[in-house]
Amino acid sequence: MEKIRNIKRILVGVDASDDAQLAFRVAIHRARELGADLYIVNVIEDHDINVYEKLDDDFMRRKRSMHGETLTKYKQLAEEAGVKNVKIISVEGNPGKTIVKDVIPSVKPDLLIVGSIGKQGVRKYFGSQAAYMAKYSPVSVLVVR
Repeated sequence: MEKIRNIKRILVGVDASDDAQLAFRVAIHRARELGADLYIVNVIEDHDINVYEKLDDDFMRRKRSMHGETLTKYKQLAEEAGVKNVKIISVEGNPGKTIVKDVIPSVKPDLLIVGSIGKQGVRKYFGSQAAYMAKYSPVSVLVVR
């Protein structure tokens, strides 16, 4: 129980899936309950963008802007729910690897909260981002479903 009290930074991964929405709500509750800082990360997935889109500056600018607006809404929701210190992070790449290798080392969270299912249909069977993060994360991971 003492270890729970040492949680000062919570990192939550969000996307459009129902599980990620639930993970976000759990993260808000934990951050408020523990008085922890909340970091909200969204990854613009490389494999969702074809090479032509990637080379199109206008397309990428719109994509980044859209993700930024979504993250700003998440931040507002967390603040309205009573979380004192909320920060947002938008990165590009493979979600699991980018969060584990880039985001966690820079944020230094005490806890990572993620949803268990990020994609629907066939793509969810080709590997779970949540499983990757749970296996390779240097910090504790709470997988929500």
